[in-house]
Amino acid sequence: MIEDKIKRVIDEKIKPYLREHNGDIEVIEIENNVLKIRLLGQCSNCASAKYTVENLVETCIKKAIPEIDRVELESSISEEMLDMARKILSRKCKDR
Repeated sequence: MIEDKIKRVIDEKIKPYLREHNGDIEVIEIENNVLKIRLLGQCSNCASAKYTVENLVETCIKKAIPEIDRVELESSISEEMLDMARKILSRKCKDR
């Protein structure tokens, strides 16, 4: 099964690297040959998370599992958190 192959690649090739940086990875879903993931820990806040996905995650996954067309990074920021940030910034702008 493709899920088992993905898990094996993530566990053997990707997680060890991410753990060196106090990070981790979570598979969200696989749909229409697109793997959706979320980076966790320090990697979730990293400015180069997009490049980690492109240069490490997607490269490893596509090399081992050609059926996967691309890997997408899901934001670890919830809509609730984004709304709260918008409200805070909106109040700050009104105060000025």
